[in-house]
Amino acid sequence: MAKLVLEQAVAAEWVDQVFEEHRQRQYPRELLFSTIIELMSLVSLGLRPSLHAAARQMEDLPVSLAALYDKVSRIEPALLRALVTGSAQRLAPTIQELGCSAILPGWQLRVVDGNHLPSSEKRLGALRRQRGAARPGFSVVVYDPDLDQVVDLQPCEDAYASERVSVLPLLEKATAGQLWMADRLYCTLPVMEACEDAGASFIIREQSKHPRLLKESDWQEPVPVATASVREQTIEVKGGRQWRRVELNLQNPTESGDTTLSFWSNLPDTISAEQIADLYRRRWSIEGMFQRLESVLDSEIETLGNPKAALLGFASAVLAYNVLSVLKRSVEQAHCQTQPEGWEASIFHLTVQVRSGYEGMQIALPPEHLSLPIPAGGLAQYLLTLGRNVQPKAVAKSKRGPKVLKSKEWLEGKAVNAHVSTDRVLKAAKVKRP
Repeated sequence: MAKLVLEQAVAAEWVDQVFEEHRQRQYPRELLFSTIIELMSLVSLGLRPSLHAAARQMEDLPVSLAALYDKVSRIEPALLRALVTGSAQRLAPTIQELGCSAILPGWQLRVVDGNHLPSSEKRLGALRRQRGAARPGFSVVVYDPDLDQVVDLQPCEDAYASERVSVLPLLEKATAGQLWMADRLYCTLPVMEACEDAGASFIIREQSKHPRLLKESDWQEPVPVATASVREQTIEVKGGRQWRRVELNLQNPTESGDTTLSFWSNLPDTISAEQIADLYRRRWSIEGMFQRLESVLDSEIETLGNPKAALLGFASAVLAYNVLSVLKRSVEQAHCQTQPEGWEASIFHLTVQVRSGYEGMQIALPPEHLSLPIPAGGLAQYLLTLGRNVQPKAVAKSKRGPKVLKSKEWLEGKAVNAHVSTDRVLKAAKVKRP
């Protein structure tokens, strides 16, 4: 199933075509762009521990390892964006055929957030004399929670560049009927104006230093909702633009101590203030996606210190996540009639299944059988047929209970950095128990 979806999402011929259409200074010679993506996909899925290991096990690699790393360190960011957006478009028909529900009927949701890559190892000569952590860059990601797909990506090599500026090229593709949601970092006039000029709508949380308001109407009567109340007003900003301002007053403060959350939106009046406040909660879906990228897939490869190479690793993990998301939806639809309501497949356990069966498939199947043609009936129906062979218990998601808040004890002086014996700490804890 994984191989079928991979061939649909990043077919070799299509990947090389994307390279020809979007390359700027690079050119193909012995090493094709599709070969690089194939190797990086193996690393992102955890089928190979590193790019070096994946290259050594490829029998027909046409270049040396040094040439491979040289090519990887020069991959242009425009290629990565074209690859992610194109693969999402290629998978969208299959997802629609498998079935997906809309959070807000009639609208396409787009959740925007930035993902900064962690510090890499200082293997580059210029970094060896630097004491600070080496940050290889970040990406601004557009996530569709209805499809559970990353549909656009803006890579940036400079880790200190502004996310507010980097998001503007993504908004150039915004269209009418789309609803873009973002955190308070993006509460700036250029971002909201670009969204409205494209005909799209937005919900953005207000920050303390928000754009200057020229006019404010009176607040409407608050409407009670679960554990909170909602009210709204009309605001006017520079340029004569009039938007809606929704205020959510919480009965219990958030983890950061906030009791009031405010959102700016240009949604029509047919969408109530209560719906706007509830829709913003969907923004956290992108945080869960980032967490799965980090914990399930190798999206943060510390050995790739060159910014272009590190961003290639992250983009490859995004491609792998989109593939696994289609597998997850296929398995859930295949077993929806036999499993209890609310049953959900786990991307983590699906990845374990793929990793455990990959090596055996490589050994058992001859090379001519590794390329599977898509049946005439369509990829979605074939995935459902194969998905019925998956054991639901093996890939079921484990539901955790409510999180229990635990108080953190204060540590003074050198106790923070001191070593402790786990065995002695556990024994001391038993003695202290009443």
